[in-house]
Amino acid sequence: MTTPAVPASRIPEEVHRRRWVILGVLILSLLIVVLDNSILNVAVKTISTPAPTGLGATQSEIEWAINSYTLVFAGLLFTSGLVGDRLGRKKVLLGGLIVFGIGSALAAESGSPGQLIAYRALMALGAAFVMPATLAVLMNIFERAEQPKAIGIWAGGVGLGIAIGPITGGALLDHFWWGSVFLINVPIVIVAVALMIWLVPDSRDPNPGRLDPVGVLLSVVGLVLLVYGIIKGGELADFTDPKVLLTIVAGLAVLVGFVIYEKRSDHPSLDVTYFRNKTFSAAMAAIALVFFALMGVTFFSVFYTQSVRGYSPLEAGALMLPLAVAQMVFAPRARLVVDRFGNRVTTAAGLVLIAVTLAVFAFFEADTPIWILEVDMFLMGTAMAHIMTPTSVVIMQALPREKAGSASALSNTFRQVGGALGIAVLGSVLSTAYHDGIEGKLGTVPAGLRDAAGDSIEATLGVAAKLGPQGRALAGAADDAFLHAMHITALCGTGVALLGALVVALFLPGKPPAAQEGEKERELVVAGE
Repeated sequence: MTTPAVPASRIPEEVHRRRWVILGVLILSLLIVVLDNSILNVAVKTISTPAPTGLGATQSEIEWAINSYTLVFAGLLFTSGLVGDRLGRKKVLLGGLIVFGIGSALAAESGSPGQLIAYRALMALGAAFVMPATLAVLMNIFERAEQPKAIGIWAGGVGLGIAIGPITGGALLDHFWWGSVFLINVPIVIVAVALMIWLVPDSRDPNPGRLDPVGVLLSVVGLVLLVYGIIKGGELADFTDPKVLLTIVAGLAVLVGFVIYEKRSDHPSLDVTYFRNKTFSAAMAAIALVFFALMGVTFFSVFYTQSVRGYSPLEAGALMLPLAVAQMVFAPRARLVVDRFGNRVTTAAGLVLIAVTLAVFAFFEADTPIWILEVDMFLMGTAMAHIMTPTSVVIMQALPREKAGSASALSNTFRQVGGALGIAVLGSVLSTAYHDGIEGKLGTVPAGLRDAAGDSIEATLGVAAKLGPQGRALAGAADDAFLHAMHITALCGTGVALLGALVVALFLPGKPPAAQEGEKERELVVAGE
C-alpha cells in the first residue's frame, strides 16, 4: 500500500533529482534581468553626459529610460503569467530571453535618448515573460517543504545580480562606450537559452484562463499616465500645473476602471479576489513599499557618489557591493529567522531597518567618511533579504501550484510598480528640491543656459565647466543644492518604509504555536503537498 506522501508528489523523479541544477539555470535567466537594471544605475551619469561620451539625456529622459522598461514590464506581467500558465512556462521563458537579447543589442546602438527609451521598452517586453516564469517553474520543481529554501536562493540570485551589475557596468564604462552595458546581455542570453533547452522541464496550468487584452490595455495606459504626470510635475517643479494634475487624475481613473473591469470579468488577468486575504495583501503592499523607497533612493545615490563625491563608475559600482553581498548572504537564510520569529516580526523588522538606513542618507555631506555609506548599504541589503524572502514565500504559497505563474506575476508587478513610482515620485521630489535650491544661484549663468542649468546637478556642472573660474562657485552651489535635495528625498523614503512596517505589523500573521505548526505539517502530508 502506498504511503500518503508518495502520491502527493506531482514532480517526476527525474526532475526532482536535478532540481538544484535547474534552479541554477533559472537564476542565470533571472540574473540577466536584474543585471541590466543594476548596470544601468551605474551608467546613468555617463548616459546623461553630452555626446560623444554619452547621449546628453536630461534627468527626465534618464527617468524614462528606467521607467519605460518598468512600465512595460509591469503592465505585461499580468498577461505573461497567464500565457506561461496556458502555453507552458519553458516556452515563455525562451521567447522572453530571445526578445530581451534583441532589445539589448538595439539599445547598445541607440543614437538618441528617444531611441534608448524605445529599445528599453522592447527589452522590458522580453523581461516581462522571463522573471515571473522563473519563479513559476521553481514552484513546480520543488515540493512545498523545500520551497522556502529555494525561494531564498532565488532571492539571493537577485543579490548576486545587484553585486556583479555595478562592478561589471563600471568596468565596461572605464574601457568601452556606454552601449557596452547593454551589449553584455547578449552572450548571457545565448548561454541561458542553450541551458534552458537542455535542462528545464515545461509545465502549465491544466485549466488556464483566457487572455485579457482589455485589462492589459487599461493597466498599461493607467500606469503610463500616472507616472508620466508625476515625472512631468518634477520636471516643471510644479505639481499644481493643470496638465500635470489632469494626467495624474486620468491615470488614477483608468486604474480604478481597470480594477472594476477585472472584478466583473470572467477571465481577469488580475483576480482581485486574491486580495480578500489580508496576509496576501499585506505581503504585496510590503513588496511595493520597500521597492518604492529603495529604488527612489538608489536613483539619487548614484549622483551622490559620482557627481558630488567624484567617484568613477567602477568605484561607484564597488560602493554598492555591501548591499548586494548582504542580500546574497542573508536571503537564503532568512527562512531560518522566519521559522524562529514568524513572518510578521521578521518582515516588520526588515522594513524598520530599511527606514533607518534611508534616514542615514539625510545626514550625508560631501565629506562624510565613505565607510559610513558602506555600513549603511550592508544593513540595507540585510533588511531587503529579510523582507523579500518571507513575503515571496507567503505570496507564492497562498495560491495553488498550478497558478504559480499568476502568483509570481502579481509579486513582480507590485515590486516593479512600486519601484517605478518610487523613481518617479522620489525622483520628482529630488528634482523639485534641487531646482528650488539652485535657482537663486544661477544669476551669473548666461540667460540662454539658465533654464537648462537648473534641470539637474549634471546639467549645472556641465554649464559650470564652461564658465571658467566663476564656474567653481556654481559647482559648489550645485553640490550644496543636491545634498539638500537628497536629504529631503531620503526622509520621504524613510516615511514610506515606516508605512510598510505598519502595514506588515497589522496584517501579516505572527509565529503560530508549536502545536499548530505540527498540525499544519500533518495536513500538508495528507493533502499531498
